[in-house]
Formats: sequence, C-alpha cells, structure tokens
Amino acid sequence: MEKLIEVKDLRIEFASGKKIVKAVNGVSFSLEKGKTIGLVGETGAGKTTTALGIMNLVPAPAGRIRGGEVLFKGEDLLTKTQQEMRQTRGNRISMIFQDPMTSLNPVFTVGDQIAEGLHLHTKLSALEATVKAQDMMERVGIPAARYNEYPHQFSGGMKQRVIIAIALACSPELLIADEPTTALDVTIQAQVLDMMRNIRNKLNTSMIMITHDLGVVKEICDQVAVMYAGQIIESGSLKQIYKNPQHPYTEGLFKSLPKINENTERLIPIKGIMPDPTNLPEGCSFASRCPIADKSCVNIRQLSKEIEKGHFIRCMKRS
Repeated sequence: MEKLIEVKDLRIEFASGKKIVKAVNGVSFSLEKGKTIGLVGETGAGKTTTALGIMNLVPAPAGRIRGGEVLFKGEDLLTKTQQEMRQTRGNRISMIFQDPMTSLNPVFTVGDQIAEGLHLHTKLSALEATVKAQDMMERVGIPAARYNEYPHQFSGGMKQRVIIAIALACSPELLIADEPTTALDVTIQAQVLDMMRNIRNKLNTSMIMITHDLGVVKEICDQVAVMYAGQIIESGSLKQIYKNPQHPYTEGLFKSLPKINENTERLIPIKGIMPDPTNLPEGCSFASRCPIADKSCVNIRQLSKEIEKGHFIRCMKRS
C-alpha cells in the first residue's frame, strides 16, 4: 500500500542559553493512506516537537531542524518555502493543537473561523464557504444554528469539536491530533474519539495521534510508536505493541496501568526520571531506569532492529 508520509531520521534542537536541548533525535516512521499511528510517551518525550517538525512549525530562532526528511507523497516538506507550506497547512495537512481554549479567536464567531480555511484554500464563494462550514459543524455534532456564536458560549468539549471542524474543513489527507482529548471528561472524550473515528473513515484521512493515554491509542490507532527522550524506542502494529511489548520502557508503561480484572494493591511505576535533554547519555537513554540494563547499555548507542515483521525496538538486551 502507498505510503502517505515518511519521516526519516528527523532531528530537532533548541538553543537554551549556552546549552543545546536535543528534543528529537533521529525519529523515523511511515504511515499509509487511511491509517492512524499513535505517538505515545511521557511528557517531554518529543511527541509534539516531532509534529511541529512535520508541519515545519518549529519556533525559530531558538528551534531548528538539524536533519532528516519528511516525505509527504514523495515531496520533502522540509525543503519547501514558508509560502509553499502555508498552502499545504490546513489544506493537505491539518493539526489539532493541544488546548482548544487558546486555539480559538475570541472575537470571531466559530462559524467564521471554520470558514476561514475554506476562503484561503478553495475557490468557494463566501456563501458556499458558509454552507460548507455549517455542514462541518453538523458533522462534528454542533448544530449549524450556532454558526454566529462566539467561543465563550461553548463548553470545553464543544470547543474541541470546533477545532476538529476547522482542521477537517478542507478534507486534508493527513490530520495530526495533539492530545485531542486532554481536559475532557471521560464521557465527552469517548464522544470525541468516536466522532474522529467516523470522520476518518468517511474521508479516508490518515492520522497521527499524539497522546500519553494508552487507552486512547487502543481505541483509534492501527500502529503505535513509543517515544522516549526524543527517540522511537519501540514501534509496530497495535496488536504487536499491546500483546507483545518488548522494550523495558513499553513494558513499564503497561505495568503502571490499573487493570479492571485484577485485584492489585499497588501499581508499579517506572522508577526515576527522563534524562536531561541537554546532556543525553552516550548509550541507551533509558539505561538509568531500566531493570535489565548493564554497562554495555550505558556506553553503546542503541540501534533500531526488527524483531518480527514490522515490529522494531531499540534495545540490545532483547532480540
């Protein structure tokens, strides 16, 4: 099947005073048309920065993309000018940012904000753009009659629906969703995920789902990439990662989750903290927290290896 997007050895750094923060350190993955990949990991793992790199939105001058390729239908997005990327963003690739409260403009109606992308990227008339925006509102579960209302008149869950409508208005081929259910209660979270799944299926949109919630990934993703300290340390199909996790960090994530069918007195947390991104170790970044690590893990750089078809890990102790 044709690959819609291929990220190859993406590296992103930030200047922090005299120090260099190595935020993304050689991330590689690919995604087919109509499929969804989940980027999972702790806060600070580099998930959002990877997404900003794909969109070519790394904030300058502090941030810079130091290497790699982002091939979208064979074209390297990192070689495009800002003008060319403006034509791509919101049209062929859209992103749902983390906080809907700050993503909407308080002085414009939600309908006009949905229609704005249509004005920029299509040849629709003002009336046609309004009708299309109203249709998108209905698709995400907002009555079209609320077109002329303002963001402050909407609840958090409804604001998130507006953000999704804005992102999908131009029927993008790729949707990047950065923690789309953060700060929503469980019932609304389930509704939003169900809505995103239905729209993805109708439009055949590929998705990159960024989250720390393994439950969200299980609900909506086909592939999983587990990130740690700016690297993908394990990747594979949903079944491979959930049924047969191999990297000690991935195992730790699953062990730290409560299980409904087990009477457990205490959860098992992953000990320690993520390494300082300005001073990453020579070898495995997880070695200081890993229960099976030895001196070789500390000193030798871990390379990604395939342990079964489509299942990759960065761990010399597992094969």
